[in-house]
Amino acid sequence: MTETNKETLLFVDDEESILEVASEYFKAKGYNILTAENGRIAADIIANRKIDCCFTDINMPEMDGLELAEHIRLVDNTIPVIIMTGYPSLDNTIRTLKNGVVDFLIKPVNLNQLELCVKRVLRERQLFIKNIFLTKEVEGKQRIETLNRELTYKVKELNTLNRIMTDFTAIGSSFDLFKRVVDLSTELTHADEASFYVINESIQRPVQVARAVAGNGEMSLVTNADRPNMDISPLILENSEENKPLLIHNNSDLLSLPKDIRSLMLVPLNIRSKVFGVLAVSVLNGDTRFSEKDLYYMSFMTNKAAYAIENIALYENIYENLFATLYAFVKAIEARDPYTEQHSNRVTRIAIALCEAMGGSQEEQDILNVAGQLHDIGKIGIRDDILLKPGRLTPEEFRIIKEHPVIGANIVERLGLWDREKNIIKCHHERIDGKGYPDGLAGEDIPMLARILSVADVYDAIASDRAYRMKMEESKILQIMYGGSGTQFDPDVIKVFKSLYEKGHLKDILASNS
Repeated sequence: MTETNKETLLFVDDEESILEVASEYFKAKGYNILTAENGRIAADIIANRKIDCCFTDINMPEMDGLELAEHIRLVDNTIPVIIMTGYPSLDNTIRTLKNGVVDFLIKPVNLNQLELCVKRVLRERQLFIKNIFLTKEVEGKQRIETLNRELTYKVKELNTLNRIMTDFTAIGSSFDLFKRVVDLSTELTHADEASFYVINESIQRPVQVARAVAGNGEMSLVTNADRPNMDISPLILENSEENKPLLIHNNSDLLSLPKDIRSLMLVPLNIRSKVFGVLAVSVLNGDTRFSEKDLYYMSFMTNKAAYAIENIALYENIYENLFATLYAFVKAIEARDPYTEQHSNRVTRIAIALCEAMGGSQEEQDILNVAGQLHDIGKIGIRDDILLKPGRLTPEEFRIIKEHPVIGANIVERLGLWDREKNIIKCHHERIDGKGYPDGLAGEDIPMLARILSVADVYDAIASDRAYRMKMEESKILQIMYGGSGTQFDPDVIKVFKSLYEKGHLKDILASNS
């Protein structure tokens, strides 16, 4: 056994002869030996040294053996304490047991007996320590498992809340928002059905505007009058007056609740402290029952939805006001030139028809709806004597009027909106052969929607009366449009234009705007 692996024994006795004999004997047996004349000195040693076993007398000055045993039990209960006394008594024996003493030896102690006692006590100590380590390891594992469960729950909760917040940041319309509310409700709570009702005081009943059923989202503008056996309107109105979430864990034949509903949550959605609507989430089948946590998620979601609705309403109001202002500019231009009245509307409808026939998406049609209405807004910056000139323009006048696409693009750009629309407005006079303006773009460098708008713009211009000429004859119109394929116009757009023209669709559009 190496020096570092030897057990350390501490002998505490006020008889120096006992300390000397014990030290010599156990050192010869390979143990590390420490001695102390009383309990106070022994306590100092224990505070600074690693002790494997302590032998102590009872009667000693300053701190006796029983006080030392109690001190050791409090400091390190893995250190076994063995009492050695020449004056055994029942009272001392009982006190030693209370203080955690593992053995009680009567002086004079036989050294061989003492050695056997040391071996037995140290062996038991190893088992005791091992048991403590195993117990702590089990407790540690259990604690880790508990912490992991708690952490998993917290992460799941955080992900749920984060998802709710994320889902409502990218929604651009109230229609989509209501749909997302009911879809997310069924998904998060495993409900069979979720509906959102707007509270309409004028008709004294809630109006269902969105409904999702077991993962099958659907939008609806029907009321519960169409499903009389599931009508919860009275409960919704009652809840809206209370203006606080309602959780019904289990329907035990409640008078106000249809029997087909087994569990229900009603969560009001408030805008500016007034109930705007109520989210109703239901369990119709199975053993699922809503919990307080489900109600918390739904309340959190309706709170975020309320903020989103307010933002959408504010944005839509600003958006509509902005459009009204821009359209007022267009109307002002058309009012200056009676010949171009409704030109922007006709161009827009023709462009959208061409885009749709070419397989354009709804988003692209929406872009053309804005760009078409505003494509000539730059003419607000052109002088009347040039814009309304009845005769042919001079080169300088033509140079000035060619500035209107750039002026229009700048007006839209300063609003910080519609980058794609801005580019279409700027490019609607560019030509496929590169001879257009303002930048002389050619081919695919010109945005596709600008190429579509260009065809619509030229067609309406030559098919309508203008300040400097009357509308052209039909043969001349077709000659210009078809003849411009590949030079002024995109051949693919002209192909679709020709198809729509021959079917009479374009004339119908012009007639509907006359």
